[in-house]
Amino acid sequence: MTVPDASTAPTPAANRHVLVDADACPVKEEIYKVALRHQVPVTVVSNRPLRVPDHPLVRRVVVSDAFDAADDWIAQASDPASVVITADILLADRAIKAGAWVLGPTGKPFTANSIGGAIATRAIMADLRAGAMGEAIGGPAPFSKADRSRFLSALDEMLVRLARTGAR
Repeated sequence: MTVPDASTAPTPAANRHVLVDADACPVKEEIYKVALRHQVPVTVVSNRPLRVPDHPLVRRVVVSDAFDAADDWIAQASDPASVVITADILLADRAIKAGAWVLGPTGKPFTANSIGGAIATRAIMADLRAGAMGEAIGGPAPFSKADRSRFLSALDEMLVRLARTGAR
């Protein structure tokens, strides 16, 4: 019988946690619902006080209003037992580099294989916006019920996989 080393051992359920980039997060209620069902602690990080459920597994962290203060806090707290919820591609990249699982609010996971393309697309869109000179070039599609449903399923699946194997 072989004994797994620390890098391949499953992540104990007690170590799992969800970190939320909360200031503009449209799925906070869904996060609470899924995480609390799995008994996984949730840390809501924002630049201003937000209402959170009065529950021992939910913690609110209010950081300064300095540029990227919430992102810096989340990136520093990220580890292989964390699920980070963010729409911020650069924060997603930092969390992935820390070994975290990362999920966007539409239910799209960010992975080591997909993050490079997402960063490149972000840069292209920034260039297009800069060159539009006052012309509207459109933005992301409005957040939909399908996005919310996809997010619920993806977060549930991610927490189950993390508890079961600790691997992606």
